[in-house]
Amino acid sequence: MIRFILLLLIAVLFVVLTLPVLGILYLIGRKNPETRQRVCQKMVQWIFRVLLFVGGIKVPVRGQDGIPAGRGVLYTGNHRSIFDILIAYAYVPGPTGIISKDSLEKIPLLKQWMTAIGCLFLDRSDVKAGLRMIQAGCEQIENGTSLLIYPEGTRNKGESDLPLLEFHEGSFRMATKTGCPVIPVAVTHTAEIFEAHKPFVKATRVTLTFGEPIDTSSLTRDEKKHLGAHTRDIITQIIEETM
Repeated sequence: MIRFILLLLIAVLFVVLTLPVLGILYLIGRKNPETRQRVCQKMVQWIFRVLLFVGGIKVPVRGQDGIPAGRGVLYTGNHRSIFDILIAYAYVPGPTGIISKDSLEKIPLLKQWMTAIGCLFLDRSDVKAGLRMIQAGCEQIENGTSLLIYPEGTRNKGESDLPLLEFHEGSFRMATKTGCPVIPVAVTHTAEIFEAHKPFVKATRVTLTFGEPIDTSSLTRDEKKHLGAHTRDIITQIIEETM
């Protein structure tokens, strides 16, 4: 319980105390948005790694070298814990935003930080808003900003990492429309950090694996229609090999 309170306190202090910095970066971003995003991402990755360290969470990382440099990609991961985003985002190279549920957009200060690193918010109840978000995501990817998405749509609350929930094929439209690579992202044992014994945070060793890129530009029309299922199979295989 003490570890949970400490992590929450650190996160709140970061968001509040860095508000002046965020204001300065906002002004910088009016002329140089790339610099603002780069600096903001480095700061967010730093605080995420601090939180993981304080939480006693060890993260061996595999597959980073295979991620294409200098272009936007679509990172797609399995989702078991609220810590999944911290773990994956702390180690993504290059400018990257996150596809998040729209409820987080209503949280003051957090919204400003998320927007600053290129996050997009998905309203699942509004089809037109979802299409606008996909278009915005395509533009970001084409401009070199990657996106991290969790195609299961919600946390998998099963007793173990497998089986995964079904991947929503619509989550991959940004990849098939832009032809960008899809990077499977597999994490293991993350539910053991918090969800398995709320409200306690337990020191845990997890594994983060970036799979080999899927070249969506070379897929057939039928393969694109089943890209979600294919990516799910790859992540499942990675987890099986890691467990």
